[in-house]
Amino acid sequence: MADPYSKLVTSRYGRQLANRLGLPTPTPLRRYRPGDPLVSGPVLLGEAEGGRLGKAVSETLREADAEVHRSRDDDAEYAALVFDATGIAGSTELGELHEFFGATIRRVSKCGRLIVLGTPPEEIDDPAERTAQRALEGFVRTAGKELKRGATAQLVHVSRGGERAIDSTLRFLLSSKSAFVSGQVIRVGAAEAPTVDAARPLRDKVALVTGASRGIGAAIAETLARDGAHVVCLDVPAQGEDLAEVANRIGGSTLQLDITAEDAPRQLIEHVEQRHDGLDIVVHNAGITRDKTIGRMSRDQWEAVLRVNLAAQERINTALLADSSPLRSGGRLVGIASISGIAGNVGQANYATSKAGVIGHVQALAPRAAERGVTINAVAPGFIETAMTAAVPLFVREAGRRMNSLSQGGLPVDVAETIAYYADPGSAGVNGNVIRVCGQSLLGA
Repeated sequence: MADPYSKLVTSRYGRQLANRLGLPTPTPLRRYRPGDPLVSGPVLLGEAEGGRLGKAVSETLREADAEVHRSRDDDAEYAALVFDATGIAGSTELGELHEFFGATIRRVSKCGRLIVLGTPPEEIDDPAERTAQRALEGFVRTAGKELKRGATAQLVHVSRGGERAIDSTLRFLLSSKSAFVSGQVIRVGAAEAPTVDAARPLRDKVALVTGASRGIGAAIAETLARDGAHVVCLDVPAQGEDLAEVANRIGGSTLQLDITAEDAPRQLIEHVEQRHDGLDIVVHNAGITRDKTIGRMSRDQWEAVLRVNLAAQERINTALLADSSPLRSGGRLVGIASISGIAGNVGQANYATSKAGVIGHVQALAPRAAERGVTINAVAPGFIETAMTAAVPLFVREAGRRMNSLSQGGLPVDVAETIAYYADPGSAGVNGNVIRVCGQSLLGA
């Protein structure tokens, strides 16, 4: 979608005007194209004494043919700074963050990456170590706000035993696939992650995407197909023509179904069993809005949004996690939440309630999913450039675009890339996470 302001301030004279007036100047983000290298320059690695993830990080970078530096070069510009902070066991050791990043953060290149690796605080018994590991979050969120030129910062909490399960997470966060993800905390649990083809990690997988006829749903379908999956594109019968167009374009298939119908879970399962002999990935993208302030909202408007956005997901996931379902071991369930479900939004009490419910659903089902060898996660998009946001009043739209650390809106593909990361077989240790795809929005921060 068009962003006239960004075009203006990145032009020659517009940039001069923006600098004179102190206006934000968004950096055009680098997004993934097949064949791109993992990183576009050298990576500087650092670690606190006693860190346990250095070997795993080195293996990922070596396999990606990345140029790795272990000591600072004051003349270098770094595509990424990666620091293993798992060895920090007390507040007096947090100075190691300043020692490493204080001299290097200004050397991060355009659209560069800053990644800190830690241990989940809730898994630590020692109070001093738990305190120090929780402190990492404040550092990373601040770094994300201070970085310039489209660079991003992330914190990855890795459970003990999860050292060999971080490859897909590192690849996602280091690459341009995570262009609009910043200031996030991702948890990787103990798991055995299989080795996959990095170019086609979803080869031979069957994925189902609801609400796939347009917008973000179509982008999700296209991205999963790019990564090798056969995608079953689902939407209501009224969207049949657009749905068929998407499916034909990506070599997928269609399923016309109202997911709120009483027998929708049964119909979905029967279709998958008859046509595909199993299912590996389900993305609950279908959603609606019926915006009104609470006092003006009818009960029908409330119920319609909760029924589509939340209740349908609950019923379908319950059926898919049953012992006899076609969802295979290693399956992936992904829900679409929203920053509205985190921060709330005027006129969207029904929508925000439903999206907060998606987050709660993911967190509640994660242990049960793990018992089945399945993961369940969610993305929470911020301002994404779609036909729906294009219809938002001008000043509200501009506020949505600028109120994040990257000073711009995201694209549907940014949501899709995060879902593809969840779907990767290598993400077996990523369960119960909610990643905001919002450019580190100020809302709900």
